[in-house]
Amino acid sequence: MGHLYLVRHGQASLGAADYDQLSPLGQQQSVRLGEYFAAKGIEFEAVLTGTLRRHTQTYAGICLGSNTHLVALPWAGLNEYDSAAVIAAIHPAPLPPPTEPEAYRQHFRLLRDGLTQWMNGVLSPHGMAGYEDFRHGVVSALEHVRRQYRGNVLIVSSGGPIATAVGHILGTTPETTIALNLQIRNSAITEFVFTPKRHLLQTFNTLPHLEHADYASWVTAA
Repeated sequence: MGHLYLVRHGQASLGAADYDQLSPLGQQQSVRLGEYFAAKGIEFEAVLTGTLRRHTQTYAGICLGSNTHLVALPWAGLNEYDSAAVIAAIHPAPLPPPTEPEAYRQHFRLLRDGLTQWMNGVLSPHGMAGYEDFRHGVVSALEHVRRQYRGNVLIVSSGGPIATAVGHILGTTPETTIALNLQIRNSAITEFVFTPKRHLLQTFNTLPHLEHADYASWVTAA
């Protein structure tokens, strides 16, 4: 059996003008994850990443921490949905940046509602394809892994694609997939084992590289 590690990007810049940029802590999380892989002797046959900056920056940090230089295969189907477009589709009026507790909670309440409608085919956010096309992009990456590889494979992506991959494997409802999505922490690992015929979920949303008390303040979810 092969082993697929799906990693969510490090902490990005929620509330900033450009979310698609790792924060300094996100960079540290990524390097620390690379150090963990190296300490465990985990080497990868192949790496796929989304094409967003937070994906490529996270993989760069992993490479730095593990002292590896394997070139990643960019896979646009692993890119995240546009959360701003999802929220604007149900709340067109401007919202305050989600930097204060109440604004943060409102952001995620609206996101959950918008995602539920989008995934059920009720909502069409501006500039976004339908959920089935989004899901196809994720599933195509899983199928590529099954067809091409037999060892350890790394995917660096976002919470939405990773939750969609888990939902695909387990056959979950949109509502359950959204709940999984909103639980996934920055730099967390979700593991599948795979054969040429199928994937099986082994672990979900783990942070083994941040388990030591010294890293307790490094655990983030946004």
